[in-house]
Amino acid sequence: MPSSRIASLLAAILLAIAPFSSASAQSKDAEPASRAVNDAFLKTLPFGDRADFEDAKRGFIATLPDGAIPGIGDKSAWDTKPYEFLKSDQVPPTVNPSLWRQAQLNAINGLFKVTERVYQVRGLDLSNLTIIEGDSGLILIDPLLSNETAKAALELYLKNRPAKPVAAVIYTHSHADHFGGAKGVISEDDAKQGKVKVIAPDGFMEHAVAENVIAGNAMARRAQYQFGSALPVGEKAQIDTGLGKALSKGTISLIPPNDLIKQSYETRTIDGVEIEFHLVPGSEAPSEMIMYFPQFKLLNMAEDATHNMHNLYTLRGAEIRDGRLWSRYIGEAIERYGDRTDAVIAQHHWPMWGTERIVAFLKKQRDLYKFIHDQTVRLLNHGLTPTEIAEQLKLPPSLANEWSARGYYGTLSHNAKAVYQFYLGWYDGNPADLNPLPRAEEAKKQVEYMGGADATIKRAREDFKAGQYRWVASVMSQVVFADPSNKEARNLGADALEQLGYQSEGATWRNAYLLGALELRNGVAPQAPSTANADLLKGVSIDLAFDFLGVRLNAPKAEGRKIVINWTFTDLNETYVMNLENSALTHTSGKLDSNADASVTLTRAALDAITLKQRTFLGSVLTGDVSVGGNPLKLRELFGLLDEFSPGFEIVEPRKAAVE
Repeated sequence: MPSSRIASLLAAILLAIAPFSSASAQSKDAEPASRAVNDAFLKTLPFGDRADFEDAKRGFIATLPDGAIPGIGDKSAWDTKPYEFLKSDQVPPTVNPSLWRQAQLNAINGLFKVTERVYQVRGLDLSNLTIIEGDSGLILIDPLLSNETAKAALELYLKNRPAKPVAAVIYTHSHADHFGGAKGVISEDDAKQGKVKVIAPDGFMEHAVAENVIAGNAMARRAQYQFGSALPVGEKAQIDTGLGKALSKGTISLIPPNDLIKQSYETRTIDGVEIEFHLVPGSEAPSEMIMYFPQFKLLNMAEDATHNMHNLYTLRGAEIRDGRLWSRYIGEAIERYGDRTDAVIAQHHWPMWGTERIVAFLKKQRDLYKFIHDQTVRLLNHGLTPTEIAEQLKLPPSLANEWSARGYYGTLSHNAKAVYQFYLGWYDGNPADLNPLPRAEEAKKQVEYMGGADATIKRAREDFKAGQYRWVASVMSQVVFADPSNKEARNLGADALEQLGYQSEGATWRNAYLLGALELRNGVAPQAPSTANADLLKGVSIDLAFDFLGVRLNAPKAEGRKIVINWTFTDLNETYVMNLENSALTHTSGKLDSNADASVTLTRAALDAITLKQRTFLGSVLTGDVSVGGNPLKLRELFGLLDEFSPGFEIVEPRKAAVE
């Protein structure tokens, strides 16, 4: 059944963690130009300020003895040992010193006491598990990405604190690293029966899956570049993500919430703990909330105020985030909670203590996103293009010298381009850019104009020696797209990308550059097929599943065809008419067409079993779980018009196979 791709693509984009190749021994040393760039960081930033290290270590209780958490089969879900090299204060020339500092901070791991009755497990997944001690049970905030890491984090707490049952789980927002480990800490039955409260912001389930389905295949592939998941760990490879050390490699789950926060401000008392929830939709996530604990004078900023510049645009691809709105939410938190907050935490990075320090930190975060928004809009209103704005825009010293405003995860460059896109879209207004040639065709013409590949490479080698890596990477990309078999161009392009990676302060940029270099040198390694995830699949509505089938329709193959299929889901009491016409696949709910070519009757459970490949479509028909009336060949014809997406499509070179 072609719908099997829905859940597998969803799982892939939420994970994007399975390495598909090892690093080549071809990694090279830092060139003199890269060493000079990195040395400059040591002279321009306040490396003598060690307050973050003191905060990150404060309240330490214990960590895992061997730093490893078992995963699926013989693979670890998490392992801190490969990052031991970060303990050195001698920064290697292949890493930007500012990023090295952030990577060191993110490597600090274990169970920490934040304040009375408030604890965090940090550094054992990309995100943090926050634990609040209620009167008789535990309130867990964001159970990490994987069941294995969440279970290990809770066990670490229970080994060092009085044992209490879990009374509630709170999801701060709709990204997988904040809900994926739910089944590692509670059971779905307890949630269904209301024994454990599972609280989330309004719209959580819709956004937890919808963002990643329609464009899921592309997002999953691009996420490998953002997180560096296919890179090994090391001084010349992956060292961090900026937001945390890495993504865990365990089992993703999703337990739906049984209680939603729907008002802008709602106060609940859970197991004797008063919590004021503040919805902040459209900030870092479409569905998100922060919370304040008056008993502890504690503010949890979820992912809206962390110790780095965050993404207004994420490199894996997603909807642009509104920097103006994000800034306003932080401002509201300052006004409402600032003067009564003694400690601030987030679901990434480390806490901060002291009202004055906290307010100063939040003001810098507020002004950071407002600056990016306002100054980008100012420059675009002067007629500057995205590239021009990104090149010109600089943070004021008051922000640039603030560690928490540095671009480890988001960057000023790509965030400025995001603001431009938010208001004006992809077109820069120059008609010459309105309908350019496809990239491969343009590359061939440009290389021809430059005198051919040999002449271009010869000149590029001189530019490489001069440290002009941005230009060399760009022009070698043109040669590779004109002729992907040109090994000399591929290797020189890889060398340039590698040096850019070594220089990058942003972990996401470093990861992208280094994976690009790896693939130019070695090609794209085969991708392991994704495995559908039953918990995530439950969040995919029938409507969304059918929309995804429409995305997979191969329009040229469907030209001139007309097919109508009725769908009846007996357990949901829902009906749909699916219509193929004019090379577009549409559907309408709540009706059936008496003239349909075929009619399918089934339950959602039967569809899920087929999607999870627990049974085939034909097998389900034979067992009576699915019945097909009318002309079943029309159903087969329709499914034969749907594309299968390659999980490992080419990025740094043209596609080897044409797409119709």
